[in-house]
Amino acid sequence: MSPLSVLNVARRSLGTLTLTSIFARQHSSLTADLIENMDKKATWDRFYTENSSSNFKNFEWFFGFDSVRDFIMPLLQPHTRTANPLHVLDMGCGTSALGPSIYEHSPVQVTVTCADISPIAVHLMREHVGAKVIEPQHSLSVLAFLELDCREMFRHFGADRLDLIVDKGTTDALLRSKDGSGKASHVVKQCLKTLRSSGRLLQFSDEDPDARLLWLETEGREPGEKPAQVAVQEVGKLRGVRYYCYQVTPHPIRELL
Repeated sequence: MSPLSVLNVARRSLGTLTLTSIFARQHSSLTADLIENMDKKATWDRFYTENSSSNFKNFEWFFGFDSVRDFIMPLLQPHTRTANPLHVLDMGCGTSALGPSIYEHSPVQVTVTCADISPIAVHLMREHVGAKVIEPQHSLSVLAFLELDCREMFRHFGADRLDLIVDKGTTDALLRSKDGSGKASHVVKQCLKTLRSSGRLLQFSDEDPDARLLWLETEGREPGEKPAQVAVQEVGKLRGVRYYCYQVTPHPIRELL
């Protein structure tokens, strides 16, 4: 298979993950690894190792914060029940600037946890943020980086602890990996258990609503539970691809593990 053919296969398999610049710098074996093993820690360790350099630059899957800030910022409102800060999780953060941007621009006090399965990505972000002063809009806001497999989210955070989970491509990566559908379903269930009843899961994806809405309603619940509430808005068309924001609200009455 020619290099161009490999790249085209990667584009189809990864949906909207733009790999042109990566492919120009790396061997096609990395592209093949991404196609087959996007659910594996070793794949992402390799990806971030091979794409790191002394001149750090945030790598954005799909798009950056500015494209989705209008979907995120309205959800950052003061608690009515408690004075505790809002807790936001950027799930599968990689080296994206999304989590740090939420921390920087939130008008209310937030704790933003940027979590990724790859310790390489977490190290790069800690190092980058440590060298770059980010002044949050709210002086008491906190930004943290955490090595975490999102399949272990509930074990780490516990029930009803998070107010907002932002998923920009992580579920898509699982769904497009070999044997990843069950893992993706498990992650959604973990999200809904970890969110407060007033919380939200935001999934940004290029998958058509006809497929994703039904999947979220059926896969995102335990046996005997009512479906979670799912809404969808169009983000827009970027680089010829149409994106959507899926907003999932956990049902307030549910059986917790």
